[in-house]
Amino acid sequence: MLPVFGPVPTTATDPIAAVPELGHSDSMQRLTKDEIKQLPLVEIDKVTFYKRDQVTTDLICCDVAIADKVWSFHEELPGWKLLIDHLHSLPNFRVDWFVSVSRPPFSTSETIAFCR
Repeated sequence: MLPVFGPVPTTATDPIAAVPELGHSDSMQRLTKDEIKQLPLVEIDKVTFYKRDQVTTDLICCDVAIADKVWSFHEELPGWKLLIDHLHSLPNFRVDWFVSVSRPPFSTSETIAFCR
C-alpha cells in the first residue's frame, strides 16, 4: 500500500514537519471518520485532484489545503470514499471532478474542485 503524501506545511523550511491534528502521515494506514472530522469544511481553502502516472495505471490523488498546510491523499488509501463524501459537502464543490481528472489516461489532468 502506498503511504499518504502529506501533510506538508507550505511555508515550513523542514518539509517533514509533523502536523499534530492528524499525526505524521507516512504512518497513516487508513482514513477514519474521526480523522476526516479534523478537516473542517469551513477551514478548507482549496481541493485539487490530479493523477500520478504509475507506469501501467494512474493513481488519482487529492490535495486539501488548509491555511499553510497541504494534505495529500490517494485513491488506494482505505477511507478514500469517506474523504470524497466529506469534500462533496463543500459549497460549490465541483462534482464533475472525476470526469475531468480521469481523461485522458496517463496525463496529470490537474483539476481544482474547490477554491475559496
